[in-house]
Amino acid sequence: MVMSGIWSSIFVKLEMTGSEEDYNAELTASPQSEKKCRGEKRVSFPPDEEIVSGFAERKDLLRDVDSITLKEIIASYKQSCEKHQVEPKPKLLEQLQTITDLHSRVRCLDLKGERLDYQACESLEGLLKLLQYEFLNLQEAELDENGASALFDMISYYDSATHLNISCNKRIGALGWRSLSRLIQQSSCLWRLDACNIPVLEYPAQAMSRALQSSRLAVLHFEKTCVSGRPLFTLVSALKSNTALQELYLADNDLNSFQDSMQLGDLLKYNHTLRVLDLSNNLISDTGLEDICEGLKVQKTGLRKLVLWNNLLTFKGMTHLARALPSVASLETLNLGQNILQNKGIQRLKDALIVNRSLLQLGLASTKITCEGAVALAEFIAESPRIQRLDVRKNLIRAGGLMALSLALQINRSLIRVDLDKTVKKEKEEFLVETQKTVLQEIWKNCTRNAAAAKHRMTSSAHSDQG
Repeated sequence: MVMSGIWSSIFVKLEMTGSEEDYNAELTASPQSEKKCRGEKRVSFPPDEEIVSGFAERKDLLRDVDSITLKEIIASYKQSCEKHQVEPKPKLLEQLQTITDLHSRVRCLDLKGERLDYQACESLEGLLKLLQYEFLNLQEAELDENGASALFDMISYYDSATHLNISCNKRIGALGWRSLSRLIQQSSCLWRLDACNIPVLEYPAQAMSRALQSSRLAVLHFEKTCVSGRPLFTLVSALKSNTALQELYLADNDLNSFQDSMQLGDLLKYNHTLRVLDLSNNLISDTGLEDICEGLKVQKTGLRKLVLWNNLLTFKGMTHLARALPSVASLETLNLGQNILQNKGIQRLKDALIVNRSLLQLGLASTKITCEGAVALAEFIAESPRIQRLDVRKNLIRAGGLMALSLALQINRSLIRVDLDKTVKKEKEEFLVETQKTVLQEIWKNCTRNAAAAKHRMTSSAHSDQG
């Protein structure tokens, strides 16, 4: 009957005597050394009869939650604040006043930027035991180790959130990561976690790895977490067999073209349930792309979106991608923007793009292509029955390239959006500037035509299904 993991937030009282140096060292501590973090903890439990009665009272309260009023919820939170000797958060009280439906999950509890020390975290139980939320925003809340541990245990116990954002809390410590791991493993409703701008070193990576082996988490945002090298190896080891996670965001992690790229390639070889992989703003380069493409080749029914924005790629790396694309049957979105692909890169990709019949969206913004590259893309568009969106902004495409794209759109019936620069490019002849304006209008009209036809097909199909 006693629930392990919740006592830290309800009955356990921790007294902290450690130094800041002890805490900083803990980020790389092993599980065996957790008890040393932030000084020694003195833990005491109430007598057995008080534990049992407290647990029963809490369950009785949960059973009566359907009949509770907003006034009673606010009173419960204020009473909890008084008990823990903290002032109620004005921002929180304002949000409570706007709630209109107490019988379903509240849309959001936004505590971004609110300082939540240990006592403030404990006081939130008066609220979380009565209300459940869709989105719980704890960004920049200055969570410390014990406060984070207590709060994560509450969220787990009360199923408080389906989407949790703990970004920019760099001091949650080993106990916090351990409680977060339990939350991810045990929660029946948590489907998205945002944990950006937090150093994920060896022990945090181990805690997340344990959690991901049996979690229901579908979306994980791990941008700016320093998850490179061994931490990435630890995470990938768990994700190879994970069948729940569908979206993984690893932007801005300095992922390299050697060990990191090999791990990402292995991830794609063994995991066929991941749908989105975002690797923006890393250091993959052409060498690393080769490893990733080896895994991409075996993605028959898995990955649908691959983002390689700003990864030091060149036209040389497109050779590896061209070998993989014909065999990728699931990929729908490919973003190669902010890489120096040049016209050579597009020419190397062209035939593979034509053979591939799954791609719906292709991102080539700021890739140093000119009219020659646009002509190669026009050949692909004319042959493709599925491409829906093409982004070629911030490229030097003049009248000749735009005319090629316009001619291709007279044949193509699937492309409904072409992202182009709104300002026309300089030309040697003035009449070519006017030609650019005219052709841009033609491209827009043809895309509008295709969009209307697609909408009509969808409407007809829906009517047919109803019939």
